[in-house]
Amino acid sequence: MNNFKFEALNHLDFEYLNDLSEAELAENTIKKMKVDQFPGFPCRTTLEDARIGETVFLLNYDFHDVSSPYRTGGPVFVRANQLTKTYAQNKIPVMFNHRLLSIRGYSKEAMMIFAEVSEGQFLKDRLLQILENPEIEYLHLHNAKPGCFNCTVKRI
Repeated sequence: MNNFKFEALNHLDFEYLNDLSEAELAENTIKKMKVDQFPGFPCRTTLEDARIGETVFLLNYDFHDVSSPYRTGGPVFVRANQLTKTYAQNKIPVMFNHRLLSIRGYSKEAMMIFAEVSEGQFLKDRLLQILENPEIEYLHLHNAKPGCFNCTVKRI
């Protein structure tokens, strides 16, 4: 069996946001927002949808910082003052159940060698099937419609 583990972004990369003034946030094109709908603000450090009334930051982040043409970054939401959440082997965080997802598979050389779209409700079975390909080292999940990065899924 091909086991996997979801890997959220590290909250330590975002702790500084809590100490920035409104002017400093604006200078760095970072938006501080109050959540006004649920779901709709998927936090990349907890892999949970932020609750109405919570504070989130929206910023550009280099989530695929590799030596490859597929090096990239993009917008991510992170909740204020939240620690990175870890997930058990083969556990799918709830926030993925109701999303249409783009699944991208990468080789050891960080080259994309697989891509497809899947409904979140079928994600566990799809991940297990995709990881049958031994050439796939890790996966990225993106929200399919806006294209935003969610997290990395690592083979274990």
